[in-house]
Amino acid sequence: AAMFDLGVPREVIENPLSSLGLGKSFSLKIKEERSFGIRGLQISVDTLEENPPARTWKNIKEVINNASWNDSLRTKVLDVFKLIAEAEANVHGTSSEEVHFHEIGAIDSLVDVIGVCAAVEYLRPEQILCSIPPAGYGTVKTSHGLLPVPVPAVLEIAKIKGVELSGEENVPEGELTTPTGFALMAILSDSFGKPASFGITSIGVGLGHRKLDRPNLLRIIQINNSQSGERQEFTNAMHWERLVIQEAWIDDSTPEDISSLVEQLKIAGAIEVVCHPVQMKKGRQGILVSAIVSPENSCDLRLTWFSKGTTLGLRERIDGRWVLPRRCGYSSTSFGKISMKQVKRIDGRLTIKAEHDDIIRISKELGKSIDEVRREVDLGAYEFIPSEEWTWGISS
Repeated sequence: AAMFDLGVPREVIENPLSSLGLGKSFSLKIKEERSFGIRGLQISVDTLEENPPARTWKNIKEVINNASWNDSLRTKVLDVFKLIAEAEANVHGTSSEEVHFHEIGAIDSLVDVIGVCAAVEYLRPEQILCSIPPAGYGTVKTSHGLLPVPVPAVLEIAKIKGVELSGEENVPEGELTTPTGFALMAILSDSFGKPASFGITSIGVGLGHRKLDRPNLLRIIQINNSQSGERQEFTNAMHWERLVIQEAWIDDSTPEDISSLVEQLKIAGAIEVVCHPVQMKKGRQGILVSAIVSPENSCDLRLTWFSKGTTLGLRERIDGRWVLPRRCGYSSTSFGKISMKQVKRIDGRLTIKAEHDDIIRISKELGKSIDEVRREVDLGAYEFIPSEEWTWGISS
């Protein structure tokens, strides 16, 4: 519904379904509605199948592979269903080939998956970002009986793809993230989170059917990162990197203990760790220890805080940064081969910088100052030879 409201033509979604022979199996009813006064489009998918077949992943895959679609659409749809099948197989302890989709294999779910993938193909976005989906709470009725929320398949998808769920408590009771919706997000999105700033081109609002204690809507927003072509070119040379900040105020550890904790946090995957003196309760002097970590390593770091340090609590927040593409390699200098890092600047320039460890090594070997060695390396470095591809990778 949000895709239609964004301006995607109806035939973009209906044609791929018709080419599968499903055109007479459903009908779409699209109408403008309001939820708590907020307008948007609402869709009803009416099933016209008298006796819907029990579709398995094996059946669906065969039909899709034989469809007269372009390869990009086929890959997107297959990846979404493959993820759902893998999650369901883990839940039921069976092979993904024989998973019976039940709700997932119903015609409305086929319309959802194929329709959304077709709409994304039509829009051809440079990048897709999604908000972190809510875990929700409570129970939901399914063909397997009453299940806790999040339902098992949603938990499996989160585990398989390494995607976090939001544990925010101020949400309505019930299933807010479904396996189909979550699989679409996990496959189609490039990252989860929000850019630091953006301009808005257009907005599509889709309304759900459930009555909640707030507007039941999903928004798809076409954004741009700047208003000028020159600034857009620069923005395309940068990459938004999602980070987690963890910190604790500590007043019961010696300086040696703090030094050991900092080292252990770095070993556990911290990108950087910094310390600041702070004034704590009862006038005690303490140390604020703050660590920057990638979301993938945040759990390991939590364990390190509590197993290697003395803190009884840990603050944590989602953060992020813009980074430039870089790659590692080496250059030949008057001191021999030295490891280098090359960076692509936003104006297209390529700059290189010697790895500090090599500068220190040469300084010790030759008895020269670090500044003297660095100056000679900068003046005498020859062609940069890359040893890896360009990457946005996490680094300090």
